[in-house]
Parts: sequence; structure tokens; C-alpha cells
Amino acid sequence: MIKGHLFMYTESALHAGTGASVSAVDLPIQRETNTQYPMVQGSGVKGALRSHYVGDLADELFGPEPSTDQNNSPKHAGAISVGDAQIVLFPVRSLMGVFAYVTCAHALARLAREIDDFPALPAEPATGNALVGSNPTVKVNQQHVVLDEFTFKVEHSSVVTKIAEWLVGNALPQGDEYRYWRDTLAGRLVILPDTDFRDFALNSTQISTHVRLDSAKKTVKDGALWTTESVPSDALFASSVIVRKSRKGNSTLNSVSAVSGKLTAGFETGRIQLGGDETTGAGVVALRWLL
Repeated sequence: MIKGHLFMYTESALHAGTGASVSAVDLPIQRETNTQYPMVQGSGVKGALRSHYVGDLADELFGPEPSTDQNNSPKHAGAISVGDAQIVLFPVRSLMGVFAYVTCAHALARLAREIDDFPALPAEPATGNALVGSNPTVKVNQQHVVLDEFTFKVEHSSVVTKIAEWLVGNALPQGDEYRYWRDTLAGRLVILPDTDFRDFALNSTQISTHVRLDSAKKTVKDGALWTTESVPSDALFASSVIVRKSRKGNSTLNSVSAVSGKLTAGFETGRIQLGGDETTGAGVVALRWLL
């Protein structure tokens, strides 16, 4: 058994919905109960991955589909376990540099808890302060960054630069098409106090208003006005992945390396569609495996 991670970088707005609403937004996104951070349930990530496989291979990797026939119930579990996708970097508009990647000590600590070579973590900055690297591109002057309409006093830290270097080398998508994002992450990375990060992740999501028109009158149908919440593009999620050898009898995937090879080889484009609103271009995420 090996334990690794799947990093997912949003190329378009991501709507992993809850199916119900208790807020002003009609279709909110999934959130962790205790932190209110955006998340994607592991079952949704696993289902999106499984959709790239068919037949016996899909059953071996992810487990057989549930059967309504009690006499033909699944005889084995899948070889892949997928955890909830947790937020690592959240994009917030910046007065300088267009946008910043914001994170916090808590979000980074959850990742470092599971990854041995993750850089040392900084102490949580004081209220009203923000940690930046050695050459930030989001400062408005020598002392401040402005995120949305909020101003933070900057503290330079080499730890921020080291964390950015690790994320570039291990979490961001590979390939020449992502060179710009890898080159600019260090300058855009901002570590905020935990509470401020929570507030941005809660209040700086993308809210879209939708209508459905009457095809004859070209006016809005009664009751056909609703709002949808999404995580913006340029966010980074991480999901824990456990890989075991196949649990199916007489399988050729009788080693962990064989299973992990089949798993990563199934994504020629390095992208999947996650969450809802697929036909309007939502939920395109680029993958980076760390196994």
C-alpha cells in the first residue's frame, strides 16, 4: 500500500454542489462543517476519476458498481481510496498583480501532516498582517497588500518562498502550458491569519445569476431565476489517495506499482471534469499526481 496525493488546479469555475440551500444562494458549494472551507467530497472525486475507465479495469481500480440483485452483490472492493479534496490555495483579487494565492497556516499544516518532505511551516501571522515571499508581486507599496478591499501589513519570510517552490515542484500541473503559473506562484503567494483565510474562502467565491427564458415571449419564466456559487478558477485542492494491489481474484494488477501505473496512465490530457454544470464549461481541473 502507498499513500499519496492528487492535486487539482481549477481551470474554470468549480461547482460541487450540496443539492440544498440554507443561505441566500440557491445552489451553494460543498463546505467543511467545522472550517467552512470549500471542499469536494471524496465520492465526487472518485466518481470523476472512475468515469475515465470502463469495464473490468474500472471495477478493479474503483470497485464494482452497486447491484440491485442481492445474489449478485460486489465480491471485492476497489484498489483505490480517494479522500475529500481540501483547499490549499484560494485565489483572491489583488490591487496589484491581478490576484493573489491566499492560504493559511492551518490549511498548510493539514497538507504537511501527510507529506514528509513538506517545508517547515511559519507561525500564524498576527491579525492584520500577511506573510509574503522575498519578491512579492502583489504589494501596493513597501508595507502593504490589498486583497479585495482589505489591507494587510506585509511580513517578508523565506518560508513562504520555500513553500512556493515545493508547490511548484510537486503540486502545480506540469507542462509548458503551465509555465506562467509556476513562474508567478512565488510572487503571488500570501499566507494570512487563519480567520482571514476562512473569511475570504467563505465570502469571495463566484456567484452567478441564471435565468430561463420563455422561448416564445423571450421573458423570464416564473420562478426561473436562481443563483449558483462556485470556487473561482486558479484554486488548488489536494485529495489524499491510497493505492493497494487489486482485490479481485486472479488479477494481473497484483502489485501496488501495477495499479498506480494504470491509475495515472488513464489521464492522457491530465484533466478531468469535476462537479456540476459540465455543459457550460464548469469544473475543468488539471491534475498532478504525487504517488
